[in-house]
Amino acid sequence: MPQKKVLFVDDDKFLLDMYALKFSKAGYEVKTADSADAGLQVLRGGYAPDALLVDIVMPGMDGLELVDTTFKENLAPGAVVIMLTNQGDTDDISRAKKLGTDGYIVKATTIPSEVLAQTEKIIAGKHPRTQTQAQAPKQA
Repeated sequence: MPQKKVLFVDDDKFLLDMYALKFSKAGYEVKTADSADAGLQVLRGGYAPDALLVDIVMPGMDGLELVDTTFKENLAPGAVVIMLTNQGDTDDISRAKKLGTDGYIVKATTIPSEVLAQTEKIIAGKHPRTQTQAQAPKQA
């Protein structure tokens, strides 16, 4: 079975290192990006992750803009897209759902092993994203 790939996009280097260690020990190929622009570069460079975990609050382009661009450009058609953020505001959650994300995890209340477990559960239940699905908001 091929190794699962994950891309983390967050401006917090400590958290990137922590999640990278946790997921790599679980057998994932891990790439990290410390900004939305860097994340787009990785995806535009051809990296095809099974999961894309994105923080919302980052300098410059925020995580929701990154997700929107990723979907519009069909950069990660096979990936589950999960917001991994401290923003627990209902407006942020609603915006993420409208974009078509597959999950929303609040970092402050979730330990790394739970992030891994939730990510694996979402991947296991995911059907490949198509161009049409990526542009249409999901039904609740």
